[in-house]
Amino acid sequence: MKLLVVSDSHGWNTVLTDLKRRYANKVDAMIHCGDSELSADNPAIEGYTIVRGNCDMEDQFPNDVLESIEDARVFVTHGHRYDVKMTLLNLSYKAKENSADFVFFGHTHTAGVEQQDGIIYLNPGSISLPKGRREKTYVIVEVDKKKADIRFYDEKHHEIEEMHTKFSR
Repeated sequence: MKLLVVSDSHGWNTVLTDLKRRYANKVDAMIHCGDSELSADNPAIEGYTIVRGNCDMEDQFPNDVLESIEDARVFVTHGHRYDVKMTLLNLSYKAKENSADFVFFGHTHTAGVEQQDGIIYLNPGSISLPKGRREKTYVIVEVDKKKADIRFYDEKHHEIEEMHTKFSR
């Protein structure tokens, strides 16, 4: 399984179109973790699984999405409803409640990934307004039965090698 994960584009539709053009036939799913600030009918988000962020006015976006992609359960949310700026505890309760293998979220604009209790929590950072790093980021997640390979990229599609992380499954 190969996934593209992006968040917090805040109206920057050209970057979403660029990502879609680059990865549409190379990934199994394209996921946007909210704060696109685009309408549901905007062509830039067509093909993305998308959730509603705190800056999204579009009520057609769900708050959370739980998807089974190949052999993995993926929980997607923006994060503001789980207080992710303070703690991952509330999000971890929801992940466990949904038997999630992966949790993708945004809101903090801070790129990072960690594994707790066998669940991988991934924040791709912000593709438009990053915090904690200067790079505007998105992530490619590659998963097989034994490992998850997480690679962060900047908006110019250069890998940020020091953020590359692998987890056993």
